[in-house]
Amino acid sequence: MIPETEAELAESIAAATGPLHVRGGGTRSAGAPRGEILQTGGLSGITLYEPGALTMVAQAGTPLSEVEAALEAEGQRLAFEPMDHRPLLGTEGTPTIGGVVAANVSGPRRIQAGACRDFMLGVRFVDGAGTVVKNGGRVMKNVTGYDLVKLMTGSRGTLGVLTEVSFKVLPKPAFEASLVLHGLDAGAAVAALSSALGSPFEVSGAAHDPAEGGRTLLRLEGFEASVRYRLNQLTERLGGEVTVLEDEDSTEVWRGLRDVTAFAGTEGDVWRLSVKPSDAAAVLDRMGGEVRTLLDWGGGLIWALAPESTDLRGRLHGVGGHATRVRAKDTDLPVFHPEPAPLAQVSAGLRQRFDPRGILNPGLMGT
Repeated sequence: MIPETEAELAESIAAATGPLHVRGGGTRSAGAPRGEILQTGGLSGITLYEPGALTMVAQAGTPLSEVEAALEAEGQRLAFEPMDHRPLLGTEGTPTIGGVVAANVSGPRRIQAGACRDFMLGVRFVDGAGTVVKNGGRVMKNVTGYDLVKLMTGSRGTLGVLTEVSFKVLPKPAFEASLVLHGLDAGAAVAALSSALGSPFEVSGAAHDPAEGGRTLLRLEGFEASVRYRLNQLTERLGGEVTVLEDEDSTEVWRGLRDVTAFAGTEGDVWRLSVKPSDAAAVLDRMGGEVRTLLDWGGGLIWALAPESTDLRGRLHGVGGHATRVRAKDTDLPVFHPEPAPLAQVSAGLRQRFDPRGILNPGLMGT
């Protein structure tokens, strides 16, 4: 099913007699899809863009590339830097803005600018009963009671099918450069990243690649004179062997980190771990030497490439945080980290309220 209007979508959901697999561009599947495919690609187009107000409204099936092209023409961007999952997952299709919102996809800049959820202003969606629901607005200041906007962002289509999203955007900086520290182990790298993030120098990216002797990266953005001043200050603060990447060279490196292209086309399972940065070095030790890793968000996000069917969640039992199995072949391991009982009860109650028949993306429930 590919409805072309919100009314058609509502009719399709109301008339459904079995599970529906909600899909945007089909680029970031998770869990075990079940039911008839309900694709949002027919709901496409930017319906409002006000560069002066830093706001955009788009239908959920609008290709992300169309959104980014419109913003680029006005010198603006999505500050939360959404990841393109296609290289890592080996998928095709076209990422959509609705898919980005439904999965709360956020890249390296999250540590400074915030996540996708933090930029959302309003949503329109159809719940599991076929009812059209609207929440939020098209401006940055609005009072609407229950914050369904934040609830829907990251719900992965289990509470409702997004039809339209409104969000704020930010100006694109004039200059970008990255300070690269060489030869640090994980513990020293996280310490350096933490020091930089705790400084007044507005770091917009903080990552570490343990491969090839260790490369630790700090991104700075803004006016060129400001960026160069902050680079010098961070170099003095951190010391050690450093190099600098500028403009496109820096952009290309962070695009690769955002999309985890280092793990693209490789054999093995890919996990996404969220931990306290101070625990990152110990987590890497517990995972084992056969697991390849990348650290982002100052060490708070760890991408891990492990041999097939490796239960990293089990190896890290007792460590605070959560682990998501992003890519795997044949394994019975759950995709998402099991929720604590109180949270699971809340989640079940929300699903019962918004999708009482349990037909929206049931393959993601309990997986």
